[in-house]
Amino acid sequence: MPPSNGINRAMTRCIFCKSVTELDDGGVPICVRCSEAGESKRKPPTSEHQVLNVLREDLQSAKWRVTAANEAFEAITSEIPSALPRPDATQRIHKASREVTVARMEMLRAHHRLSDFLNAGLVPEDLKRSG
Repeated sequence: MPPSNGINRAMTRCIFCKSVTELDDGGVPICVRCSEAGESKRKPPTSEHQVLNVLREDLQSAKWRVTAANEAFEAITSEIPSALPRPDATQRIHKASREVTVARMEMLRAHHRLSDFLNAGLVPEDLKRSG
């Protein structure tokens, strides 16, 4: 799910819920909510190496979500003239700002999970083997 690297892409719809998204997974448009739902259904890793790979992938995905949210926020704020924005524009700015905040919180959580594993060997509950 690499970010668009500053290139304005047309907004597409999530393949699952049809919400507008700029994210994709292997070229398939997917929103953050559906992406996270898919991650929660994955099988638990069976080795420390697999746990490390999952945690690194989660961190990279979180970084991409932050980049995408930042790009969306920048795109919205650059559309608005310097005068007072219309009410719908204000709402769009607030929504984009919340998405940036959520994405940053997810990235911070991913950093903590990886750090806890690397520093203390703590495997997150959702990655522990069931049985």
